[in-house]
Amino acid sequence: MNVVTSLKSSRRTHLKVLAAAGCSAFKQYTPLLARDDEPFVRATDGDRRKEPNWSERLTVRVGNRDGDMIGRDDKVIQAALNYVARLGGGTVLLLPGEFTCRNAVVLPSNVRLKGSGAETVLTKIPSETVPLADDSDWYDQEITLRERKDFRVGDGVVLRAKNPHHGGDTVIKRTIVAASGNRLKLDRGLRENLWLGGNPICSSLFPILTSEDHSDMVIEDFVIDGNRENNENFNGNYGGCIFLQDCTDVHIRRVEARNYNGDGISFQICHDVVVEECYSHDNTDLGIHPGSGSQRPRLLRNRIVGNAQGIFWCWGVKFGIAEGNVIEDNRLYGSSIGHNDTDNIMRENTIRGSGRFGLLFRDESGGVDFYPNRNTIERNRIENSGGEDGVAIEIQGKPEGLKILDNEIVESRGPSSRIGIRIHAGVRSIELASNRVQGTAEAVVDLRERGQS
Repeated sequence: MNVVTSLKSSRRTHLKVLAAAGCSAFKQYTPLLARDDEPFVRATDGDRRKEPNWSERLTVRVGNRDGDMIGRDDKVIQAALNYVARLGGGTVLLLPGEFTCRNAVVLPSNVRLKGSGAETVLTKIPSETVPLADDSDWYDQEITLRERKDFRVGDGVVLRAKNPHHGGDTVIKRTIVAASGNRLKLDRGLRENLWLGGNPICSSLFPILTSEDHSDMVIEDFVIDGNRENNENFNGNYGGCIFLQDCTDVHIRRVEARNYNGDGISFQICHDVVVEECYSHDNTDLGIHPGSGSQRPRLLRNRIVGNAQGIFWCWGVKFGIAEGNVIEDNRLYGSSIGHNDTDNIMRENTIRGSGRFGLLFRDESGGVDFYPNRNTIERNRIENSGGEDGVAIEIQGKPEGLKILDNEIVESRGPSSRIGIRIHAGVRSIELASNRVQGTAEAVVDLRERGQS
């Protein structure tokens, strides 16, 4: 079946995408260097707007056997990053080799961490998990393990328990800085109660590369391998091959993030993050996770393969763009978007072989209007979505102001009960135009017209 869809409908006033605001918001981070025709720009103390385009800059080379600093773990990379940060910023160049981390590598502001391509690999130790043997209060800076196992001073750990007051999850990331037998001192106080009634545990889990409350960072040209088969799962709101929290102006390019028992690349409440030409694959959970509250993410020309979900737009992600990505063979969805994720654009992506839906608009109830409003889906190719009842674009909940334009939906396995676009009864306004649907049992199923939920 070859069908071209052209449908405009509205239950409320159609809200237009604020294109001008979106375009101005989609800036790509680059250092503000003087141009060749600005030869008289000088380095002035405190001026972050303009910088002379120096022919040489501070670079520290780190390798397993050669370089300015030599080592095989997180400590040597961290030492180099801290060194260049102390001098105001610079580049840490990782030479070919493997670095096995016992703790997260933490990026400070104004640094560039660059590898040597596929020959530079950051990985992590196998995880171990041990129950706590004694209560610790929120003001304590130590814990007691039931057994020490291979936990060492300097290791990164995560402490998890059920909160004794409301039953929710407690998750605390810390570093071991001293030890006597099974008693371990942490780098910071707990600030949460770890009581035995909540079954607290200590695990050697951490993001391999992370940053919090920093800005102006470039991460490029190396491989991060999560050693998935030897590590238990770590929630993508806290970890991943790369995990950023409360950061701004970050550029991640040509990084391979693979085999993490959790997310490949995750960032939470981070603004103006560019993820470009990366390869995030074979992670247990999410390939790329623009997390809660992140403004203006740009996901450009990435390969996102073999994860549970490809791109997961979390909560309140706004004015973002995903363009030119190949999103393939993800077990649940190629991409999903939901709670208050508004004014985003997904354009010219290829989404194929998704386990359930190619693209899911999630039903996010609980608030007055938590729906993914005013998002534009245009010029994408979506192939072979789901099983026999698979759907290429599944629109749930009560979003409004959606634009689904000029997409190509292809099903080559036979029509069975497959659907190109399914619009649920609560959807308030949507524009469909010039979409080409081939090989499905039905091109468009609009449950609003059928009075179904």
